[in-house]
Amino acid sequence: MDWKVSPEPVEYNEAVAFMEKRVADIRAGDEDNLIWALEHPHLYTAGTSAKETDLIHAKFPVYQSGRGGQYTYHGPGQRIYYLMYNLKDMFQVPDIKKYIWTLEELVILSLSDFGLSGERRDGRVGIWLVSPEGVENKIAAIGVRVRHWVSYHGISVNISPDLDCFSGIVPCGIQGHGVTSFAREGLSITSKDFDEVMKKNAEKLLTSRI
Repeated sequence: MDWKVSPEPVEYNEAVAFMEKRVADIRAGDEDNLIWALEHPHLYTAGTSAKETDLIHAKFPVYQSGRGGQYTYHGPGQRIYYLMYNLKDMFQVPDIKKYIWTLEELVILSLSDFGLSGERRDGRVGIWLVSPEGVENKIAAIGVRVRHWVSYHGISVNISPDLDCFSGIVPCGIQGHGVTSFAREGLSITSKDFDEVMKKNAEKLLTSRI
């Protein structure tokens, strides 16, 4: 499994073009599986289930995305992990639901390295933190696409973005809950800090067949 880090923000269309080519190369056996860590400039993406009414105010450019899910925000301070991965290398029988569960587990394990207890919620995509008052806020989103059993798109984790940027959309179509970040939770870490634990945990979870 390869690991790629982009030090400068990557335009969304550029990232999608890279992923499309890498997925084709992986399927052909010409390239290895890859996790790509990066940030995007301010933008919104609309997944395949996005509802027009969930775009409240287009503060930033909006891109149609082939990934699953609805609207989400990407921008500075949010770490993106795009996984281009042949699911036949991970599972004896390729299973998209099990793959999503594995990505959730990757985030949960990595959050726990910083003392945060990430949780799943039935019917709500992403990883959630529960405040002492019982308020549930999302800290990470997951949206993937799978072509011929090779995955792409992936995970976004809020390190220190401007959370007001989410106000232009209904994030992932989920109302009644908010978003949070490491910074909002009182933790000062860098994207590099989180990259290190994600890489460590990915090597544990993604490199042996299930």
